[in-house]
Amino acid sequence: MPTIAPLDLAGHCVDARFIRDVPFFSIADGTIHRLDNGHKTSQAHDGLLCAVPSHDGKHLLTGGEDGRICSTGLNGEVEELSHLPRKWLTAVAAAPNGAIAFASGRSAWVRAADATVREIVHERSVEGIAFAPKGFRLAVARYNGVTLHWPATNGAPTELEWKGAHIAVAFSPDGRFLVTAMQENALHGWRLEDNRHMRMTGYPNKVKSWSWSVKGKWLATSGAPAAIVWPFSGKDGPMGKAPLELGTRGDSLVTAVSCHPIEEIVAIGYSDGMILVGRFGDQKEVLLRRPGKGAISTMSWDTTGHRLVFGTEAGDCGVIDITA
Repeated sequence: MPTIAPLDLAGHCVDARFIRDVPFFSIADGTIHRLDNGHKTSQAHDGLLCAVPSHDGKHLLTGGEDGRICSTGLNGEVEELSHLPRKWLTAVAAAPNGAIAFASGRSAWVRAADATVREIVHERSVEGIAFAPKGFRLAVARYNGVTLHWPATNGAPTELEWKGAHIAVAFSPDGRFLVTAMQENALHGWRLEDNRHMRMTGYPNKVKSWSWSVKGKWLATSGAPAAIVWPFSGKDGPMGKAPLELGTRGDSLVTAVSCHPIEEIVAIGYSDGMILVGRFGDQKEVLLRRPGKGAISTMSWDTTGHRLVFGTEAGDCGVIDITA
């Protein structure tokens, strides 16, 4: 049976992940907690809104209600990378070349590796941002579609249109597909070689969590009483194919998903705090955590896939060791 090391924190856990194999928990009040030979805390923001790892995995990048983009490393020191007074920084992304992007209102900013910053203004508010796998393109989710920029050049952006509010965006690991989560209960996608549309509908709730499998063959998503897992292995992506449904429960919604870094399995977190792991091949399921306080809001594996870190909306956090 897996073992759980619990960590009871105060407030909504926005992000939980491993930084250099050390568990980091980002709480909405702006504190970052880490379990590194004891429980240690850093104050990064006056209100934390978003968090992602740096591309090299050595730091946690965060944005907050205080207009700051910060980087926190293993030593707990918080470095301010950018400060935009009176801005709520609602999204952050990291690129392989050391660039980072962040967003507030109708603007996205790209901070290059040399610390120069470029602002890109849009007609509508920027809801989500993501770098392509090689880091040269930046996707900006907005109302009625996505805008693709080449931040290092002054080239004209590419507009991908689809009516409705697009609130998050992600590239497939091979860069062939672009997927958005929408304000309505659906995903939309484009095959980038010809910008062909891909519709992924049927969700009873909004998709707030998604995760690509290790080789990008599957995209696991929340927003239903099961993890909805779309196949992306063929040239047409999920078009004409039914998704897998893993971990179906009649009384609880899936609120977070995280694909394993090595195996074709996915951790599935629910609105009642339960966590299962499901396998794509035979759809077998194993219980990792019984229901607890608050919905699972975030989960992430370590690089070996032996430990899973999780957080909830109530601050009921912890680390699960599946090898125990």
